[in-house]
Amino acid sequence: MNNQEWWKKSVVYQIYPKSFNDTNGDGIGDIPGIIEKLDYLKELGVDVLWLSPIYDSPQEDNGYDIRNYRQVDDLFGSMEDLERLLEEAHKRDLKLVMDLVVNHTSDEHPWFVESSKSKDHPYRDYYIWKDGKESGEPPTNWSSVFGGPAWEYDETTGQYYLHIFAKKQPDLNWENPKLREDVYDMMKFWLDKGMDGFRMDVINFISKDPEYPDGENGDGSPYFMNGPRVHEFLQEMNQEVLSNYDVMTVGEMPGASPEDAKRYTDPANEELNMIFTFEHMDLDSNGDKWNWKGLNLVDLKENFEKWQTALHGVGWNSLYWNNHDQPRIISRFGDDGEYRVQSAKMLGICLHMMQGTPYIYQGEEIGMTNVHFDTLEEYRDIELLNMYKEKKEQRWSHEDLMKAIYVKGRDNARTPMQWNNSENGGFTAGTPWIQVNPNYSEINAERALEDKNSVFYFYQQLIRLRKKIDIITDGRFELLMREDPNVFAYKRVSDEGSLLVVCNFSSEEVALDEEIVKEIEGMPIVITNETTSSGRGGLAPYEGTVYKL
Repeated sequence: MNNQEWWKKSVVYQIYPKSFNDTNGDGIGDIPGIIEKLDYLKELGVDVLWLSPIYDSPQEDNGYDIRNYRQVDDLFGSMEDLERLLEEAHKRDLKLVMDLVVNHTSDEHPWFVESSKSKDHPYRDYYIWKDGKESGEPPTNWSSVFGGPAWEYDETTGQYYLHIFAKKQPDLNWENPKLREDVYDMMKFWLDKGMDGFRMDVINFISKDPEYPDGENGDGSPYFMNGPRVHEFLQEMNQEVLSNYDVMTVGEMPGASPEDAKRYTDPANEELNMIFTFEHMDLDSNGDKWNWKGLNLVDLKENFEKWQTALHGVGWNSLYWNNHDQPRIISRFGDDGEYRVQSAKMLGICLHMMQGTPYIYQGEEIGMTNVHFDTLEEYRDIELLNMYKEKKEQRWSHEDLMKAIYVKGRDNARTPMQWNNSENGGFTAGTPWIQVNPNYSEINAERALEDKNSVFYFYQQLIRLRKKIDIITDGRFELLMREDPNVFAYKRVSDEGSLLVVCNFSSEEVALDEEIVKEIEGMPIVITNETTSSGRGGLAPYEGTVYKL
């Protein structure tokens, strides 16, 4: 591994600034609040901090609608605050990665304001404008990710613009070389300030099929996901910008297959270091994300096997359970009641022993859980609120909708970080922008730091093991007990030896295969969450143990 590949041994911590730590009492987390907690993050042992967007924005989609790429939003502080964060992070050997959102901007971005003025405006081609069909319908039947049509009619010029997300998030036209040049200049602006890389929002959406065909049942994704010129654009971005800096890049790529991922992340192609895949996060739904069906562990095992095997020796995986778009993993694949701590540790073992760069989302390291707000009015997420309206029209009951929100809503991840048991979990002295999960008095960072058996110190151990044991970085993946509905067992194998990982995803004691029992007999334990194990023939509820073979 050369020095340029530092991200292979790194662990990333995602900060959602709005919900992390508020220092001025306005109820919204801020950059000085992140600076205040750097020593906490250093103690955890992470290497890289990824900041969700802190750019100037109308906040239609929590900052993923950017009005000015070179300005910090007043909500979070000033450019001086951000520069100080960078300096203080680097002092502690922590790297800082920004969110890059260049599939779309806000409709308040100066480019779009100009683009909307006339059909022959120099900025017109910065966005995707089309005439409607002769019938008066929009140019295609595509639906927006957030519900409703993906095209918005503009009275001034009599054309439609494309918005795959909210109508205040018009898509940029990457076919325009001048637009690409401006994006690359903006990226250099941040990297020259000392930023250590980018997490790239829906970056595989930037190339659209030039024919703009209708989609089956309004699904346009085959024509904007992994589009015809996406590799060309990313190679150009790498050549013009990324290759000139020592940075980490991760592309968020819904709908990317392992074959796609190999192309995106193979160093020979000079595109990105790694991608975020979504497949393992969609396994507990029937098609539509809100049609929750619970997890079939066999599906999860096979999915991880597919990705671990496909990218081994070619590209690189990113590993995550949680982020700002996903509900809390303990409430989802673990047990947020009696076995909260145990299942949090097991899930940590299961993920962190695989090949790839692990991502920890704020609060995951203390075992935060989903929230159950009593009323719809307490929720803030645009996707969730649009869905509620749409499904109500389809005659879903309020009760069923709230159940779906409790399980899959994005606001589960966005409730404020729980620092201590004071009011609002120590997040703010004011009124929080979204309510704190009421369980903050029991689940908080202060309490975790006082308890040597907490999830926090367990994650700290997992991070240290990654630095110390090369098999975790380099070894190949071998799935065991494939058909077992409760046990996720696998080996990591390299020339210097093997690790055997066994995880129980159930609240019952379970048996291990005889071959595994024989193999682990007398073998040293690398890490375990179990002090009273039922013996090496089986696993206690939510046990996770790693053996060195």
